[in-house]
Amino acid sequence: MEEYQSLIRHIQNRISLSEEEMHQFVSEFKITKIKKRQFIIQPDFVAKYRSYVVEGALRAYVLSDQGQEHTISFAIEDWWISDYNSYIYQQPATMFVMALEDAVLLQIDFETETKLKNANPKFETFFRITAERTAAFFQRRIIMNLTSTAEERYDTFIENFPLIVKRVPQYALASYLGMSTEFLSKIRNNKLKKKS
Repeated sequence: MEEYQSLIRHIQNRISLSEEEMHQFVSEFKITKIKKRQFIIQPDFVAKYRSYVVEGALRAYVLSDQGQEHTISFAIEDWWISDYNSYIYQQPATMFVMALEDAVLLQIDFETETKLKNANPKFETFFRITAERTAAFFQRRIIMNLTSTAEERYDTFIENFPLIVKRVPQYALASYLGMSTEFLSKIRNNKLKKKS
């Protein structure tokens, strides 16, 4: 099926599977179609799935006690998203995960993932590689947030993720970069002035 082709390519870029193994692996993922502004994870409920994005854009965020949103991550095509703490430990989520656009996801639940890992060491290797890359990405992000100026964070994000910048609302990007929407507008306007 067409929805599975991008996941198959994604897997092939990380591990080598026979045709039979590939079929066994991807057939455990369920297609889920969600609408813009629909939540797939909400606080206090256990995150049942790890989601691979076939189409669309999603955003994971937390809400402070003062009601301020803090964007933790985005996901577009060929990326994964979940509340990993909730999913891995099967405990209540602390994040919201919401669609920024209509989206098509391939989802796997925790029990099925565990079953796959036990069935074949190659499958376990795939999930380990995915987890390692996610951990490395979040470490780079934390270091960047602690050591860079707001403008440097914006420049790095634009350079690395130009597709996301065009697709996510400004308030969501600002909260991801750790600044107010007004400050992000100021940075963008200064850059436009320099170009003109």
